[in-house]
Amino acid sequence: MQSSGKTARTRAGWVPLTLATAVVLGGATSAYAIVTSLGLVGDLHEPQGVHFDQFTALDLVQSGQGQAAFEGAFAEGDELFETQFNALDGVGANVGDGQRFTRVPRADLDGGNQWANHTPARATGPNAQACNQCHIIPFDDGAGTPAMNVHRDPGQTASLGAFIQRNTPHLFGIGALQRLAEEMTEDLHAIRAAVADQACRTGRPKTRSLDAKGVSYGAITAVPVSQEPCEAEFDVSAVEGVNGDLVVKPLQWKGSTATVRDFNRGAAHNEIGMQAVEIAGDGVDGDFDGVADEMTVGDMTAMAIYVAAQPRPTTRQELASFGIIPPLTAEENAAIARGGRVFAQVGCADCHRPALKIDVPVFAEPSGNENFRDAVFPAGQDPVARGVDPEFPVAFDLTQDHPDNHIEDEFGNLVFNLGTFRTDNRGRAVVELYGDLKRHDMGPGLAESIDEVGTGASVWLTKELWGVGSTAPYLHDGRATTLTEAILEHGGEAAGSRDAFERLPLGDQAALIAFLDNLVLFKAEEE
Repeated sequence: MQSSGKTARTRAGWVPLTLATAVVLGGATSAYAIVTSLGLVGDLHEPQGVHFDQFTALDLVQSGQGQAAFEGAFAEGDELFETQFNALDGVGANVGDGQRFTRVPRADLDGGNQWANHTPARATGPNAQACNQCHIIPFDDGAGTPAMNVHRDPGQTASLGAFIQRNTPHLFGIGALQRLAEEMTEDLHAIRAAVADQACRTGRPKTRSLDAKGVSYGAITAVPVSQEPCEAEFDVSAVEGVNGDLVVKPLQWKGSTATVRDFNRGAAHNEIGMQAVEIAGDGVDGDFDGVADEMTVGDMTAMAIYVAAQPRPTTRQELASFGIIPPLTAEENAAIARGGRVFAQVGCADCHRPALKIDVPVFAEPSGNENFRDAVFPAGQDPVARGVDPEFPVAFDLTQDHPDNHIEDEFGNLVFNLGTFRTDNRGRAVVELYGDLKRHDMGPGLAESIDEVGTGASVWLTKELWGVGSTAPYLHDGRATTLTEAILEHGGEAAGSRDAFERLPLGDQAALIAFLDNLVLFKAEEE
């Protein structure tokens, strides 16, 4: 994709965007052995990326122009998501043997500048030039086919038996997942503080159930150490579905990532080979491709805002109600309603909760919750000094501000709104995710050969079902080509629901599938 020629406000005003990367030219490139000369490439070609200045956003927010900061960051994030970066941008990496991209982790290539010695350490790739080369089903920002599966070697073992696969998930509604996790974490931490206070006051161990938005995370026990000041130690052996720090992490198949920003910079590094300054370091060419400073701090903010502001998933019934698709038949509507009842009856809704609610539906980058922002960037820089200030975040309202699927007529009248989240009578955002932001043991059939993040080889975050009718294949590695296969693969904590599904009459089984097929993604074409 060619650069659009967009402009961005810097401290000096509105100026054309320029390349923010530092390219190592001339003879120095011979050490990298990917191309003969980036100098000649630079003479004959242009980099494709545009880059967002973090202080642009900060200045706008500080001057009371928060909406402009959000819109600018979203637009530049959109541009970055679609950009097919080239060598001058720093795409790819020195894999070794002259390669820039690889579908297979190459820990066997451990020469001085090769795959196994990149910093930060690699788990996979690079395997693509742009985000939307993988997030493409049924359109940009969606899911991926099995051909787009990411093969990972987290331990850099170079052993095929230690490789794992990840299917590409869709990104719709992801900002709401982070906000739910933030509020659930606050609830869990409040319970922890309260039980510690009770233990200190009584001088005896106290146990409290851990409940956040109706989801049970087990229980925690506080053992008093001193009363003045109150100090307690915590027994977290009965905590379930979350780490002992009680920080709910809503992203990745294992529930191992807390924030959209962290998700993005990890994907940019691993899958695309575009290293953010905040993970590689200033002026550091950590993947030995001849380019440093490949993505700026501002780029990561813009990408976080763009991804977090993706529209919510919808349903076929909702699309039909707005005339976007033909009306559903009475039989189709009846099957969907029947399937919803069966979904609850067999216990699917115990983990795939139809909806959770956000009390304060405002997404902020950086977050106001210290557990969901960087105290220090991974490469050691101070975020506030780089303009990423929680006092002046780029923010938007999940119930009002999504740019996509908010369609107006020529007179400015709202025709339909399929982007923002609905609210209840208390102003809370209703997030119809069909999930619980909790990890569960799914049994030996879904266990991997390694325990990647230390939570258990067979333990997975409940996958949200919103959009499931648009995003085959299913499960963490795309092994299930149909929804029925996905259900039958369930084991462990979900074995009872699976067995109940198998015992249903065929008509009820078909209705449940119809109910799931109703949960789809939609994005209006841009004019």
